[in-house]
Amino acid sequence: MYEYSIFWIKEDVAKHYFYKSGILYRFMRDYQKNQNRADLKIQHDYIINRFPKNILISHIKRYCRENYIVFQLERSHIQLHKNKQLISLHISEKHLKFRCETLEDAEEFLFPMLRQFQPILFIIGNNIENYGWISPIPYSGNYYSEQVLYS
Repeated sequence: MYEYSIFWIKEDVAKHYFYKSGILYRFMRDYQKNQNRADLKIQHDYIINRFPKNILISHIKRYCRENYIVFQLERSHIQLHKNKQLISLHISEKHLKFRCETLEDAEEFLFPMLRQFQPILFIIGNNIENYGWISPIPYSGNYYSEQVLYS
């Protein structure tokens, strides 16, 4: 089973780093490995939004009802079943973690519900080197080249 983490990136950061997702990925991996480093924690807290747990759960319940997805909730852990596919989703304050057999399963019924909730989500593989945005972000072409997140 594959395991992924999903982060809600603040819009201004997402616009600047949408086409630099490799930098964002390396930063997130370094932060996961070194959460006690103050400089990484400050940057992480600056670029990541919190997930409003109750609002997200309500959205997921509604989406599942409308799309015939079996939904089971236990505290912050959600199991989603459709046909023979299973996705296990855990909601934390600053990220979502999910497990699935294939990324196609997630693309079929997890990602559409998350795109409706919030399209500016960045996904990284926890046990596989895989990362990317859940949705395209309109690019205005205006960014500040002197801003640096991580290098």
